[in-house]
Amino acid sequence: MPRPTQNIPHYHFLRNKYGPELLLDVGRVETLENFVLDSTPHTLAFYDIMFIEEGSGTFCLDNAAHDLQPGKIIFTSPGQVRQWQARSPVKGYTLFFEEDFTATFFNDPLFLHRFQFFNNQTLSGALHTPPVEFKKLIQTVEAIEREFRHLQNDSPHMLRALLYQMLVHLNRLYAQQHQTEADTEGNHAIYSFRKLLEAHFWQKHQVQDYADLLHITPAHLNNLTQRYFGTSASALIKGRLLLEAKRQLLYTAKTVSEIAYDLHFSDTANFNRFFRSGCGVTPKAFRAQELAK
Repeated sequence: MPRPTQNIPHYHFLRNKYGPELLLDVGRVETLENFVLDSTPHTLAFYDIMFIEEGSGTFCLDNAAHDLQPGKIIFTSPGQVRQWQARSPVKGYTLFFEEDFTATFFNDPLFLHRFQFFNNQTLSGALHTPPVEFKKLIQTVEAIEREFRHLQNDSPHMLRALLYQMLVHLNRLYAQQHQTEADTEGNHAIYSFRKLLEAHFWQKHQVQDYADLLHITPAHLNNLTQRYFGTSASALIKGRLLLEAKRQLLYTAKTVSEIAYDLHFSDTANFNRFFRSGCGVTPKAFRAQELAK
């Protein structure tokens, strides 16, 4: 584990690469300019889907390691800490986009929060596909790549259509592999909760906070999270806080007190109790154990 630094490299979308503001791009991971393939921990400000055709080793998302192998698809949501630990050269495609590319067109601010593989703290950020399915997905990626080579006035519509087809197909495969619900048109409140949690977890730590924002009761919110995610709303909130605490401990040089303050805990002792209840060790011990690996 590399020693933490104060700032993790954070990469933003290059909005004007194609002249008009196309908030989607695609490329080969082994040749795409500025694509990180070394072991430097980094984060993205956008969504990314990688299709691995060749390679071995692991790819870590928030310190969860995913084996690199042909047919593996890895999903990154904004803010997740990524780190390559490749043993042999990696080849494949990366497809990346900003939320505005889909949200505005579909007039649905929850669009990307309806898919199981993004912003999901309880399930894997990866999918392994059989060769026949992987080939179909690569064909769609290549269709997107061809559209970029011959951009026309209506290309944004074609690109959104291809991306939409890709996301629905991936969601069905992901749901089948992880035995989850593939329906993206479920209860509106549950997708709103996922988005609100990402936006407010730093300051809002109670189920009542989110129930108020959704104009429902805490009991109703808990019933929804149990149905769709198999756990309570409180557990999801605590899990998101714990995930961020681990990111800060592993990948920044912030003190435990600074992290507690950033996450709006009343004091460091309260943060220590919260972290120990979730991880079994204090934040300081967790950082020391991980750095020693």
